[in-house]
Amino acid sequence: MAEGVKSDLLRSPERLYDGYVFDLDGTIYLGDELLPGAERLILKLRELGKRVVFLSNNPTKDPAMYAEKLTRLGLETPVSEIVNTVVTMAQWLLETHPDAVVFPISEEPLKNALRDAGIEMSEDPEEIDIVIASYDRGFEYRKLQIAFDAIWFHKRAKLVTTNPDRYCPFPGGRGEPDAAAIVGAIEACTGAKCEVNVGKPDPIMLQTIMDLMDLEVGECVMSGDRLYTDIRMGLDAGMPSALVLTGDTTAESLTEEPDENVPEFVLGRIDHLIPADLREELGWEDD
Repeated sequence: MAEGVKSDLLRSPERLYDGYVFDLDGTIYLGDELLPGAERLILKLRELGKRVVFLSNNPTKDPAMYAEKLTRLGLETPVSEIVNTVVTMAQWLLETHPDAVVFPISEEPLKNALRDAGIEMSEDPEEIDIVIASYDRGFEYRKLQIAFDAIWFHKRAKLVTTNPDRYCPFPGGRGEPDAAAIVGAIEACTGAKCEVNVGKPDPIMLQTIMDLMDLEVGECVMSGDRLYTDIRMGLDAGMPSALVLTGDTTAESLTEEPDENVPEFVLGRIDHLIPADLREELGWEDD
């Protein structure tokens, strides 16, 4: 259980669901270590025949990289159980703008996905229809200038993003700027507003995972550590949601939130997603 959490703040589900959607960083693992209870939870859900999908807003990795990491950490996972913003951006472009020329301000996994999908990319502002602002640790003034010229000077491109996260958390409480920093820089100099987000909490991400799971929203649980991405998506969709206090959101910050932002379930650790009576029957104790 997260240290210092009052028991009256915590609420676990009283039943099992058919589908389980998990955020990754801060929920299943932190850095290069699985969080307490994650392995036994996922293995038990699979054993019970439950549908499991892992979800991430982070576009600096592709699904194969996430599957490899989970497997390396001891939780063998197929690529088919991973959805992230590399997937949703490529799908959204193919469905809505298949002939668009895009300029991705991003790292290689997104560019590779766009290339594999047959989406044309360019750094020529006179050709660009869509500027994609993403998590890019190689962001530089040259890229900002291209986006500025395509959006403001040539007045032809619109701005979209992979995800709205302000920062990516690291173990020990540190972090680094995420896609929202890139969006903010482009909006500031062009006066444009980002028109589309394909990550949590927006419906594009939700629809992608629901199509994959082939279940009703009410038969799935969304679990994550961030109120304004993971939990917001679940709440907006009417999906039962569980906040785990092992990542971004603390017990202290949760008590300051209005009721409409607080999910149905609050967990000190992720394996408390299993109802208490079943945990007792299984002999699970908190390590």
